[in-house]
Amino acid sequence: MAKSKTSQGQFLPTPQLASHYFESDAQWFQKNIPFFECSDSVITDIYYYRWKLYKAHIRSLGQKGWLITEFLDDVGWQKQPYAMLNDATGFHIYEGRWLRDCQYIDGFIDFLYPGGGNDRHFSESIADATLAYATAKGDLKWATQFLPEMRHIYNLWDDHYDFSKQLYFIEPLLDATEYTISSVDASGGRDGFRGGDAFRPTINAYMYANALAISRLATVSGDSRTAADFAARAAHLKQRVEDALWNDVLQHFTDRYQVNNSHVKYWDFIRGRELAGYVPWSYNLPDDDPRTSAAWAHLRSPDKFAGPYGLRTVGPSYQYYLRQYRYLGTQPECQWNGPSWPFQTTQVLQGMANLLNNYHQRVVSRTDYLKLLRQYAKQHYLGHEPNLQEDYNPDTGLPIVGLDRSHHYNHSGFCDLVITGLAGLRPRADDILEINPLIPEDGSLQYFCLEDVPYHGHNVTVLWDGDGKRYGQGAGLSVFVDGRRSAGPALHGKLLIPIGKPKVVHQKSSIDLAVNIYRYGYPAPSASSDPNGTLWQAVDGRSWFFKEIVRGWSPSDSADSSWFAVDFGKPTLISEVRLSFYDDGVHWLTPSSLTVETWDGSKWRPVASDEAKLVGNTSNVVRFSKTSTSKVRVVFHTKHPMRLVELEAY
Repeated sequence: MAKSKTSQGQFLPTPQLASHYFESDAQWFQKNIPFFECSDSVITDIYYYRWKLYKAHIRSLGQKGWLITEFLDDVGWQKQPYAMLNDATGFHIYEGRWLRDCQYIDGFIDFLYPGGGNDRHFSESIADATLAYATAKGDLKWATQFLPEMRHIYNLWDDHYDFSKQLYFIEPLLDATEYTISSVDASGGRDGFRGGDAFRPTINAYMYANALAISRLATVSGDSRTAADFAARAAHLKQRVEDALWNDVLQHFTDRYQVNNSHVKYWDFIRGRELAGYVPWSYNLPDDDPRTSAAWAHLRSPDKFAGPYGLRTVGPSYQYYLRQYRYLGTQPECQWNGPSWPFQTTQVLQGMANLLNNYHQRVVSRTDYLKLLRQYAKQHYLGHEPNLQEDYNPDTGLPIVGLDRSHHYNHSGFCDLVITGLAGLRPRADDILEINPLIPEDGSLQYFCLEDVPYHGHNVTVLWDGDGKRYGQGAGLSVFVDGRRSAGPALHGKLLIPIGKPKVVHQKSSIDLAVNIYRYGYPAPSASSDPNGTLWQAVDGRSWFFKEIVRGWSPSDSADSSWFAVDFGKPTLISEVRLSFYDDGVHWLTPSSLTVETWDGSKWRPVASDEAKLVGNTSNVVRFSKTSTSKVRVVFHTKHPMRLVELEAY
């Protein structure tokens, strides 16, 4: 794949933007992300914040590859010991497909399928996301290696399939949406955390999308039988969703009960609209039909979904709207009976982008998309700083949950909404580049530039300049491929540009030889002292530098001879050590220098001393001649408290 510029961009001041938004960690982002700006400074700021958040959630598993986490730290219901949950994985893959380095998502998908990471803890659309990733990279053949596991997992969902109704059902909690109408009403309004099994638009849309993805990948692999089988499953499920889950009274896709008790009856519709009813459009499931497109009018209604500070998951007319049932101590816990939730806001924006690109309707417009994206961007702030939380009161804008675990929550998407929605890069499997920005015709977005998006092995730049003065390329829309103009300047409208064959190379993943996510066995960390019992945190494959959730190892004092070591348990070839330090400039400071040592069987031998200045809140790389050793140690020279976030060895 063509490499990204790490110098001045063609249209954007890339180094300055990287330095401004990522400070000492700028280099990684310059190498990996598309750079962006637009006339709305909040959208621009949150675009970069979301990449910073995303990187913080990338976790190395060593030999087992990579994954993307949902919470920065551990929670009790995660897949152990990986700190992984599969409900937001689709967003993680959609977002990560725009990273230049393929190793992260390649490794994540490998972990999810042959690695067993997709444990069906929650409903999921991971096969669809895998296809979306491969489509953006221009390499569907690469994704066909996962077809056996995709088929196997798909068929396991038969345990949530009602063969009489030919639809999937699920308990809302396992659909990642506890305390929705079906579960609250199934309890008679007393609870709603468990129970309330229902035929939901969500899981059925996910299974439709997964079936379609399996069919398309099977076609690429030459397996016509599987392709036809899953195409038929997708078509049948689509028909059942449209026939059975469309509620003519509510003019919305809604749940029907699968449970039957004294409060609710099997096959009855739930008694209200939920934001989840838009999920079918996230996967282009509904036909292009004015009857169903009319549902999007509810999204604009202040007495339905359109809260002043965010989309409501349930409208305020619902009897139990925003009633708080669940607490952790005195702190409210997550519920989806009205709170604004970035997870479903992402799905709605995905669905709206599909509606505006692929359907003929006049219910919502490009102006509505930009308005909702702006509202969503503003929701990311906690006070004056970006810090995405779990949920919000749509009527006040304030976070509801606010637990320690909630900081910088990775349970949604944003950058993909900018790239494929606002900037309009619509991934395709053929050799055509499709660009259809959702630019309002009212002039409310004066300009944007999305520079060097890695697409099919090319660098694609899309810019919109309302009057031609911002970028000097003429008024309107222009597209550049590998630095050369391919289209424009043009007015509003879709552009179809021949781009040539993909040039993607799936690079071999670098393997951190020091990582240990299990907290036992080898590699085994040790240190001069471990007063906080956080030794393992420095070798668990996680690195972030947010002040709200600090992690890593610190020695007991600021003695000049503190050290941290890793025992590999066997002779191991290494030639590089990477060290990340948390530095707040006040209490925790980066060591002034350090020395790397290896064990020769009887004593420690220095192999390299860092002559350059060490930098906090990023990875410092110390390289040396390839050495076979069973242990590596780093001695820190400092007079101040320090925190080692992660030690890596390669």
